[in-house]
Amino acid sequence: MGIQKDRVRFNVGGRIFETTATTLANAGRNSMFGAMFDEDWNLQSDNTNEYFIDRNPDCFAVLLDLLRTQELCIPATISEKLLYREALYYGLLDHVRSAKWGPFDGNRLWLSRTVAGQAPGDGTAIRAGPDGGCCVAHGSMVHVYDWMVEEHPPINLDYQRVNDVGWVDSESIVISVCERLGRGDGGMGLFSSSNGELRYKFQVSHENQVKSFTAGALSFGSDYKIFSSCKGRSNEYGVGVWDQMTGKQTDFFYEPPGWSLGDADKLQWLHGSNCLLVATLFPRKDNCYISLLDFREKKMVWSWSDIGAPITVDEKRVRDAIAMEDSNSICVVNEYEDLGFIDIRNSGGSVRWSSRSRLMKGKMPDEPCYPKLALHEGQLFSSMNDSISVFCGPEWVLTSRLRRSYGGSICDFSIGGDRLFALHSEENVFDIWETPPPPII
Repeated sequence: MGIQKDRVRFNVGGRIFETTATTLANAGRNSMFGAMFDEDWNLQSDNTNEYFIDRNPDCFAVLLDLLRTQELCIPATISEKLLYREALYYGLLDHVRSAKWGPFDGNRLWLSRTVAGQAPGDGTAIRAGPDGGCCVAHGSMVHVYDWMVEEHPPINLDYQRVNDVGWVDSESIVISVCERLGRGDGGMGLFSSSNGELRYKFQVSHENQVKSFTAGALSFGSDYKIFSSCKGRSNEYGVGVWDQMTGKQTDFFYEPPGWSLGDADKLQWLHGSNCLLVATLFPRKDNCYISLLDFREKKMVWSWSDIGAPITVDEKRVRDAIAMEDSNSICVVNEYEDLGFIDIRNSGGSVRWSSRSRLMKGKMPDEPCYPKLALHEGQLFSSMNDSISVFCGPEWVLTSRLRRSYGGSICDFSIGGDRLFALHSEENVFDIWETPPPPII
Protein backbone atom coordinates (compact mmCIF):
# COMPACT_ATOMS: atom_id res chain seq x y z
CA MET A 1 0.00 0.00 0.00
CA GLY A 2 1.27 3.45 -0.84
CA ILE A 3 0.83 4.91 2.63
CA GLN A 4 2.41 8.32 3.03
CA LYS A 5 4.32 9.13 6.21
CA ASP A 6 2.53 12.44 6.71
CA ARG A 7 2.02 13.67 10.21
CA VAL A 8 -1.53 14.27 11.37
CA ARG A 9 -2.52 16.54 14.24
CA PHE A 10 -5.65 16.13 16.40
CA ASN A 11 -7.17 18.32 19.07
CA VAL A 12 -9.25 15.96 21.21
CA GLY A 13 -11.19 17.72 23.94
CA GLY A 14 -8.52 20.44 24.11
CA ARG A 15 -5.53 18.08 24.19
CA ILE A 16 -3.13 17.89 21.22
CA PHE A 17 -2.06 14.60 19.65
CA GLU A 18 0.28 14.00 16.71
CA THR A 19 0.52 10.77 14.78
CA THR A 20 1.23 9.50 11.27
CA ALA A 21 -0.91 8.36 8.38
CA THR A 22 0.62 4.88 8.77
CA THR A 23 -0.72 4.60 12.31
CA LEU A 24 -4.18 5.86 11.33
CA ALA A 25 -4.33 3.42 8.42
CA ASN A 26 -4.11 0.59 10.95
CA ALA A 27 -7.63 1.55 12.02
CA GLY A 28 -9.00 0.19 8.75
CA ARG A 29 -11.44 1.41 6.14
CA ASN A 30 -14.53 1.01 8.35
CA SER A 31 -13.23 3.24 11.13
CA MET A 32 -13.82 6.95 11.50
CA PHE A 33 -10.26 7.53 10.27
CA GLY A 34 -10.80 5.48 7.08
CA ALA A 35 -12.49 8.45 5.39
CA MET A 36 -9.22 10.41 5.65
CA PHE A 37 -7.62 8.19 2.96
CA ASP A 38 -8.23 7.73 -0.75
CA GLU A 39 -8.74 4.32 -2.37
CA ASP A 40 -4.94 3.82 -2.60
CA TRP A 41 -4.51 4.58 1.11
CA ASN A 42 -2.91 7.93 0.50
CA LEU A 43 -3.82 10.58 3.03
CA GLN A 44 -6.27 13.01 1.50
CA SER A 45 -5.24 16.60 2.04
CA ASP A 46 -7.83 19.33 2.54
CA ASN A 47 -5.34 21.89 3.88
CA THR A 48 -6.47 21.15 7.43
CA ASN A 49 -3.63 21.57 9.90
CA GLU A 50 -5.56 20.21 12.85
CA TYR A 51 -8.65 18.04 13.29
CA PHE A 52 -10.84 18.80 16.29
CA ILE A 53 -12.75 15.95 17.99
CA ASP A 54 -14.99 16.73 20.93
CA ARG A 55 -14.39 13.49 22.82
CA ASN A 56 -12.54 12.14 25.84
CA PRO A 57 -8.78 12.73 25.37
CA ASP A 58 -7.65 10.07 27.87
CA CYS A 59 -9.50 7.34 25.97
CA PHE A 60 -8.21 8.67 22.66
CA ALA A 61 -4.65 8.31 23.97
CA VAL A 62 -5.27 4.63 24.83
CA LEU A 63 -6.86 3.91 21.45
CA LEU A 64 -4.11 5.72 19.55
CA ASP A 65 -1.53 3.64 21.42
CA LEU A 66 -3.50 0.52 20.42
CA LEU A 67 -3.20 1.52 16.75
CA ARG A 68 0.53 2.08 17.19
CA THR A 69 1.39 -1.12 19.04
CA GLN A 70 -1.62 -3.51 18.66
CA GLU A 71 -1.52 -3.80 22.46
CA LEU A 72 -4.29 -2.59 24.79
CA CYS A 73 -3.12 -1.01 28.04
CA ILE A 74 -5.96 0.52 30.07
CA PRO A 75 -4.88 2.73 33.00
CA ALA A 76 -6.64 2.24 36.32
CA THR A 77 -8.03 5.77 36.00
CA ILE A 78 -10.14 4.83 32.94
CA SER A 79 -13.17 2.58 33.21
CA GLU A 80 -13.36 -0.17 30.60
CA LYS A 81 -16.98 0.71 29.87
CA LEU A 82 -16.00 4.30 29.01
CA LEU A 83 -13.17 3.10 26.79
CA TYR A 84 -15.44 0.68 24.93
CA ARG A 85 -17.97 3.46 24.35
CA GLU A 86 -15.25 5.64 22.83
CA ALA A 87 -13.95 2.73 20.75
CA LEU A 88 -17.47 2.28 19.36
CA TYR A 89 -17.54 5.98 18.39
CA TYR A 90 -14.27 5.69 16.44
CA GLY A 91 -15.16 2.33 14.89
CA LEU A 92 -12.37 0.53 16.76
CA LEU A 93 -14.30 -2.06 18.77
CA ASP A 94 -12.94 -4.91 16.64
CA HIS A 95 -9.40 -3.72 17.37
CA VAL A 96 -10.14 -3.65 21.10
CA ARG A 97 -11.62 -7.15 21.04
CA SER A 98 -8.73 -8.62 19.04
CA ALA A 99 -6.29 -7.08 21.53
CA LYS A 100 -8.16 -8.64 24.46
CA TRP A 101 -8.44 -12.12 22.91
CA GLY A 102 -7.17 -13.73 19.75
CA PRO A 103 -8.70 -15.87 16.97
CA PHE A 104 -10.56 -18.89 18.32
CA ASP A 105 -8.53 -22.07 18.92
CA GLY A 106 -10.05 -24.86 21.01
CA ASN A 107 -6.63 -26.10 22.10
CA ARG A 108 -5.53 -22.75 23.51
CA LEU A 109 -8.69 -21.70 25.34
CA TRP A 110 -8.50 -20.35 28.86
CA LEU A 111 -11.29 -19.49 31.26
CA SER A 112 -11.58 -15.72 31.25
CA ARG A 113 -14.72 -15.29 33.34
CA THR A 114 -17.51 -17.10 35.16
CA VAL A 115 -20.92 -15.43 35.43
CA ALA A 116 -23.29 -16.42 38.25
CA GLY A 117 -26.80 -17.51 37.29
CA GLN A 118 -29.91 -15.51 38.16
CA ALA A 119 -31.62 -18.53 39.76
CA PRO A 120 -30.89 -22.26 40.09
CA GLY A 121 -31.78 -24.88 37.51
CA ASP A 122 -33.87 -25.14 34.36
CA GLY A 123 -31.43 -23.53 31.94
CA THR A 124 -32.53 -24.35 28.40
CA ALA A 125 -29.87 -22.98 26.07
CA ILE A 126 -26.93 -20.64 25.73
CA ARG A 127 -26.14 -19.00 22.40
CA ALA A 128 -23.03 -17.04 21.44
CA GLY A 129 -23.64 -13.77 19.62
CA PRO A 130 -21.70 -12.70 16.53
CA ASP A 131 -19.90 -9.90 18.40
CA GLY A 132 -18.78 -11.88 21.45
CA GLY A 133 -21.91 -11.48 23.59
CA CYS A 134 -24.37 -14.25 24.46
CA CYS A 135 -27.91 -14.98 25.58
CA VAL A 136 -29.17 -17.54 28.10
CA ALA A 137 -32.66 -19.06 28.02
CA HIS A 138 -33.88 -19.85 31.54
CA GLY A 139 -37.45 -21.02 31.94
CA SER A 140 -39.63 -18.32 30.39
CA MET A 141 -36.91 -15.67 30.25
CA VAL A 142 -33.94 -14.89 28.04
CA HIS A 143 -31.03 -13.02 29.59
CA VAL A 144 -28.95 -11.09 27.04
CA TYR A 145 -25.34 -10.04 27.58
CA ASP A 146 -23.16 -7.84 25.39
CA TRP A 147 -19.53 -8.65 24.69
CA MET A 148 -18.49 -6.78 27.85
CA VAL A 149 -20.76 -9.25 29.74
CA GLU A 150 -23.09 -6.45 30.82
CA GLU A 151 -26.71 -7.62 30.92
CA HIS A 152 -29.37 -5.91 28.84
CA PRO A 153 -33.01 -5.82 30.00
CA PRO A 154 -34.14 -9.48 30.13
CA ILE A 155 -36.80 -10.71 27.71
CA ASN A 156 -39.77 -11.99 29.73
CA LEU A 157 -42.10 -14.22 27.74
CA ASP A 158 -45.15 -14.28 30.02
CA TYR A 159 -44.29 -17.70 31.51
CA GLN A 160 -44.18 -19.56 28.19
CA ARG A 161 -41.25 -22.00 28.18
CA VAL A 162 -38.39 -21.14 25.83
CA ASN A 163 -37.32 -24.02 23.57
CA ASP A 164 -34.54 -22.38 21.56
CA VAL A 165 -33.00 -19.00 20.86
CA GLY A 166 -30.74 -17.73 18.07
CA TRP A 167 -29.01 -14.54 16.94
CA VAL A 168 -30.05 -13.07 13.60
CA ASP A 169 -27.37 -10.42 14.04
CA SER A 170 -25.84 -8.51 16.95
CA GLU A 171 -29.06 -6.48 17.34
CA SER A 172 -31.78 -9.13 16.91
CA ILE A 173 -32.70 -12.42 18.60
CA VAL A 174 -35.25 -15.04 17.55
CA ILE A 175 -36.94 -16.99 20.37
CA SER A 176 -39.05 -20.14 19.97
CA VAL A 177 -41.62 -21.07 22.63
CA CYS A 178 -44.37 -23.58 23.41
CA GLU A 179 -47.95 -23.16 22.30
CA ARG A 180 -50.13 -21.75 25.03
CA LEU A 181 -53.36 -23.70 24.97
CA GLY A 182 -56.52 -21.69 25.43
CA ARG A 183 -54.96 -18.49 24.11
CA GLY A 184 -53.97 -19.54 20.61
CA ASP A 185 -50.53 -18.18 21.35
CA GLY A 186 -46.99 -19.43 20.99
CA GLY A 187 -44.52 -19.96 18.20
CA MET A 188 -41.64 -17.58 17.50
CA GLY A 189 -40.82 -13.91 17.79
CA LEU A 190 -37.98 -11.58 16.83
CA PHE A 191 -36.78 -9.33 19.65
CA SER A 192 -34.34 -6.47 20.06
CA SER A 193 -31.26 -7.72 21.90
CA SER A 194 -30.67 -4.33 23.52
CA ASN A 195 -34.11 -3.58 25.00
CA GLY A 196 -36.13 -6.80 24.58
CA GLU A 197 -38.79 -5.18 22.39
CA LEU A 198 -40.87 -7.59 20.28
CA ARG A 199 -40.45 -6.54 16.65
CA TYR A 200 -42.71 -9.14 15.03
CA LYS A 201 -44.05 -12.66 15.39
CA PHE A 202 -43.53 -15.52 12.97
CA GLN A 203 -46.79 -17.23 12.15
CA VAL A 204 -47.72 -20.56 10.54
CA SER A 205 -50.51 -20.61 7.99
CA HIS A 206 -52.25 -23.84 7.05
CA GLU A 207 -55.05 -23.87 4.48
CA ASN A 208 -55.12 -20.06 4.60
CA GLN A 209 -55.62 -20.02 8.36
CA VAL A 210 -53.12 -18.78 10.93
CA LYS A 211 -52.37 -21.57 13.42
CA SER A 212 -51.06 -21.59 16.95
CA PHE A 213 -48.00 -23.82 17.20
CA THR A 214 -45.05 -24.87 19.34
CA ALA A 215 -41.72 -23.85 17.81
CA GLY A 216 -38.66 -25.93 18.67
CA ALA A 217 -35.14 -26.04 17.29
CA LEU A 218 -33.94 -23.09 15.20
CA SER A 219 -31.45 -22.64 12.39
CA PHE A 220 -30.50 -19.80 10.06
CA GLY A 221 -29.83 -20.32 6.36
CA SER A 222 -28.72 -18.36 3.35
CA ASP A 223 -30.88 -15.61 1.80
CA TYR A 224 -32.03 -14.49 5.28
CA LYS A 225 -34.04 -17.66 5.96
CA ILE A 226 -35.08 -18.86 9.42
CA PHE A 227 -35.97 -22.51 9.96
CA SER A 228 -37.86 -23.94 12.92
CA SER A 229 -39.35 -27.29 13.83
CA CYS A 230 -43.11 -26.83 14.26
CA LYS A 231 -45.76 -28.81 16.11
CA GLY A 232 -49.42 -27.85 15.77
CA ARG A 233 -52.68 -29.42 16.86
CA SER A 234 -53.84 -30.84 13.51
CA ASN A 235 -51.52 -31.83 10.69
CA GLU A 236 -49.16 -28.87 10.61
CA TYR A 237 -46.16 -30.87 11.85
CA GLY A 238 -42.83 -30.31 10.17
CA VAL A 239 -40.28 -27.56 9.54
CA GLY A 240 -41.32 -24.00 8.73
CA VAL A 241 -39.33 -21.38 6.82
CA TRP A 242 -39.59 -17.60 7.26
CA ASP A 243 -37.96 -14.53 5.81
CA GLN A 244 -36.11 -12.89 8.68
CA MET A 245 -36.37 -9.43 7.07
CA THR A 246 -40.17 -9.45 6.76
CA GLY A 247 -41.23 -12.15 9.21
CA LYS A 248 -43.40 -13.78 6.50
CA GLN A 249 -43.69 -17.56 6.14
CA THR A 250 -42.16 -18.65 2.83
CA ASP A 251 -42.27 -22.46 2.98
CA PHE A 252 -43.20 -25.51 5.05
CA PHE A 253 -41.87 -29.07 4.87
CA TYR A 254 -44.60 -31.35 6.16
CA GLU A 255 -43.70 -34.37 8.24
CA PRO A 256 -43.85 -37.58 6.17
CA PRO A 257 -45.72 -40.59 7.61
CA GLY A 258 -43.66 -42.59 10.10
CA TRP A 259 -41.03 -39.86 10.48
CA SER A 260 -40.50 -37.07 13.04
CA LEU A 261 -39.70 -33.49 12.05
CA GLY A 262 -41.96 -31.38 14.25
CA ASP A 263 -40.27 -32.57 17.45
CA ALA A 264 -36.72 -31.98 16.16
CA ASP A 265 -33.99 -31.33 18.72
CA LYS A 266 -31.45 -30.01 16.21
CA LEU A 267 -31.55 -28.10 12.93
CA GLN A 268 -28.43 -27.20 10.95
CA TRP A 269 -28.26 -25.42 7.61
CA LEU A 270 -25.64 -26.85 5.22
CA HIS A 271 -24.40 -24.06 2.99
CA GLY A 272 -22.51 -26.32 0.57
CA SER A 273 -25.46 -28.56 -0.32
CA ASN A 274 -28.33 -26.12 0.38
CA CYS A 275 -29.95 -28.69 2.63
CA LEU A 276 -31.20 -28.68 6.20
CA LEU A 277 -30.14 -31.29 8.74
CA VAL A 278 -33.07 -32.25 10.98
CA ALA A 279 -32.37 -34.51 13.97
CA THR A 280 -35.00 -35.84 16.39
CA LEU A 281 -33.14 -37.69 19.10
CA PHE A 282 -33.50 -40.05 22.05
CA PRO A 283 -34.82 -39.52 24.75
CA ARG A 284 -37.20 -36.97 23.18
CA LYS A 285 -38.43 -39.84 21.02
CA ASP A 286 -38.12 -43.59 21.54
CA ASN A 287 -36.16 -43.73 18.31
CA CYS A 288 -33.74 -41.38 16.55
CA TYR A 289 -34.46 -39.76 13.19
CA ILE A 290 -31.87 -37.83 11.19
CA SER A 291 -32.55 -36.47 7.72
CA LEU A 292 -31.39 -33.95 5.14
CA LEU A 293 -34.18 -31.87 3.56
CA ASP A 294 -33.99 -30.16 0.17
CA PHE A 295 -36.67 -27.46 0.16
CA ARG A 296 -36.15 -26.67 -3.51
CA GLU A 297 -37.36 -30.11 -4.57
CA LYS A 298 -39.50 -30.73 -1.46
CA LYS A 299 -37.54 -33.89 -0.91
CA MET A 300 -35.88 -35.77 1.90
CA VAL A 301 -32.58 -36.45 0.11
CA TRP A 302 -30.98 -38.52 2.89
CA SER A 303 -32.28 -40.20 6.03
CA TRP A 304 -31.20 -42.44 8.87
CA SER A 305 -33.07 -43.96 11.80
CA ASP A 306 -32.28 -46.53 14.46
CA ILE A 307 -35.73 -48.13 13.99
CA GLY A 308 -35.17 -51.83 13.62
CA ALA A 309 -31.46 -51.57 14.44
CA PRO A 310 -30.13 -54.28 16.79
CA ILE A 311 -29.64 -51.95 19.74
CA THR A 312 -28.93 -54.07 22.79
CA VAL A 313 -27.33 -51.54 25.11
CA ASP A 314 -28.30 -47.98 25.94
CA GLU A 315 -24.87 -46.63 25.04
CA LYS A 316 -25.70 -46.73 21.35
CA ARG A 317 -28.52 -44.21 21.67
CA VAL A 318 -27.78 -41.01 19.77
CA ARG A 319 -27.92 -37.88 21.96
CA ASP A 320 -26.77 -35.24 19.46
CA ALA A 321 -25.82 -35.01 15.79
CA ILE A 322 -23.96 -32.58 13.57
CA ALA A 323 -23.26 -32.57 9.83
CA MET A 324 -19.65 -32.46 8.63
CA GLU A 325 -19.87 -31.48 4.98
CA ASP A 326 -16.13 -31.70 4.29
CA SER A 327 -16.12 -35.42 5.08
CA ASN A 328 -19.63 -36.23 3.77
CA SER A 329 -20.66 -37.53 7.16
CA ILE A 330 -22.90 -36.97 10.17
CA CYS A 331 -21.14 -37.07 13.54
CA VAL A 332 -23.24 -38.40 16.43
CA VAL A 333 -22.52 -38.88 20.12
CA ASN A 334 -23.94 -41.13 22.83
CA GLU A 335 -24.18 -40.45 26.55
CA TYR A 336 -20.66 -41.80 27.17
CA GLU A 337 -19.12 -39.35 24.68
CA ASP A 338 -18.45 -42.12 22.19
CA LEU A 339 -18.37 -40.48 18.77
CA GLY A 340 -20.01 -42.14 15.80
CA PHE A 341 -19.97 -41.33 12.09
CA ILE A 342 -22.60 -41.97 9.42
CA ASP A 343 -21.66 -41.72 5.74
CA ILE A 344 -24.28 -39.53 4.04
CA ARG A 345 -23.33 -40.94 0.65
CA ASN A 346 -25.20 -44.10 1.68
CA SER A 347 -28.78 -43.53 2.83
CA GLY A 348 -29.72 -45.61 5.84
CA GLY A 349 -26.11 -46.63 6.55
CA SER A 350 -24.96 -47.81 9.95
CA VAL A 351 -23.07 -45.81 12.58
CA ARG A 352 -19.32 -46.37 12.79
CA TRP A 353 -18.69 -45.92 16.53
CA SER A 354 -15.35 -44.79 17.93
CA SER A 355 -14.86 -45.26 21.67
CA ARG A 356 -13.55 -42.20 23.51
CA SER A 357 -14.51 -42.25 27.20
CA ARG A 358 -15.26 -45.73 28.46
CA LEU A 359 -14.17 -44.70 31.96
CA MET A 360 -17.46 -42.84 32.34
CA LYS A 361 -19.45 -46.08 32.40
CA GLY A 362 -21.31 -46.54 35.65
CA LYS A 363 -20.37 -43.07 36.86
CA MET A 364 -23.14 -40.98 35.35
CA PRO A 365 -24.67 -38.28 37.60
CA ASP A 366 -28.18 -38.83 38.96
CA GLU A 367 -29.53 -36.26 36.49
CA PRO A 368 -27.09 -36.29 33.58
CA CYS A 369 -26.84 -33.60 30.94
CA TYR A 370 -26.62 -35.39 27.63
CA PRO A 371 -23.64 -34.52 25.41
CA LYS A 372 -23.86 -31.72 22.86
CA LEU A 373 -21.73 -31.35 19.73
CA ALA A 374 -20.28 -28.35 17.91
CA LEU A 375 -18.01 -28.01 14.89
CA HIS A 376 -15.92 -24.89 14.51
CA GLU A 377 -13.18 -24.25 11.95
CA GLY A 378 -12.08 -27.87 11.69
CA GLN A 379 -12.29 -28.66 15.41
CA LEU A 380 -14.98 -30.85 16.96
CA PHE A 381 -16.32 -30.16 20.46
CA SER A 382 -18.36 -32.44 22.72
CA SER A 383 -19.68 -31.66 26.20
CA MET A 384 -19.64 -34.39 28.84
CA ASN A 385 -20.80 -33.84 32.42
CA ASP A 386 -18.75 -30.84 33.66
CA SER A 387 -16.22 -30.69 30.82
CA ILE A 388 -15.91 -30.07 27.07
CA SER A 389 -13.62 -32.19 24.92
CA VAL A 390 -11.83 -30.93 21.81
CA PHE A 391 -11.12 -33.34 18.93
CA CYS A 392 -8.82 -32.54 16.00
CA GLY A 393 -7.35 -34.10 12.88
CA PRO A 394 -8.73 -36.54 10.31
CA GLU A 395 -9.12 -39.24 12.99
CA TRP A 396 -10.66 -36.82 15.52
CA VAL A 397 -8.10 -37.37 18.25
CA LEU A 398 -8.89 -35.97 21.71
CA THR A 399 -6.46 -33.05 22.09
CA SER A 400 -7.86 -30.90 24.92
CA ARG A 401 -10.43 -30.95 27.68
CA LEU A 402 -11.96 -27.84 29.25
CA ARG A 403 -13.04 -28.26 32.86
CA ARG A 404 -13.48 -25.36 35.25
CA SER A 405 -16.05 -23.53 37.38
CA TYR A 406 -18.98 -24.84 39.43
CA GLY A 407 -22.72 -25.26 38.96
CA GLY A 408 -23.04 -28.89 37.95
CA SER A 409 -22.91 -30.58 34.57
CA ILE A 410 -22.77 -28.58 31.34
CA CYS A 411 -26.25 -28.62 29.80
CA ASP A 412 -25.37 -26.55 26.74
CA PHE A 413 -22.50 -24.68 25.10
CA SER A 414 -22.06 -22.41 22.10
CA ILE A 415 -19.20 -20.95 20.05
CA GLY A 416 -19.27 -17.54 18.36
CA GLY A 417 -17.56 -14.16 18.34
CA ASP A 418 -14.23 -15.97 19.05
CA ARG A 419 -15.56 -17.21 22.40
CA LEU A 420 -16.94 -20.43 23.84
CA PHE A 421 -19.80 -20.16 26.35
CA ALA A 422 -20.68 -23.14 28.59
CA LEU A 423 -23.90 -23.22 30.64
CA HIS A 424 -24.03 -25.34 33.82
CA SER A 425 -27.28 -27.07 34.71
CA GLU A 426 -27.69 -26.76 38.48
CA GLU A 427 -26.92 -23.10 39.12
CA ASN A 428 -27.23 -21.54 35.66
CA VAL A 429 -23.62 -20.47 35.90
CA PHE A 430 -21.94 -19.90 32.57
CA ASP A 431 -18.25 -19.87 31.72
CA ILE A 432 -16.57 -17.76 29.05
CA TRP A 433 -13.55 -19.29 27.35
CA GLU A 434 -11.23 -17.21 25.16
CA THR A 435 -8.02 -17.69 23.20
CA PRO A 436 -5.20 -15.47 24.51
CA PRO A 437 -4.09 -12.81 22.01
CA PRO A 438 -1.01 -13.70 19.97
CA PRO A 439 2.26 -12.28 21.28
CA ILE A 440 3.40 -8.97 19.80
CA ILE A 441 6.79 -9.46 18.18
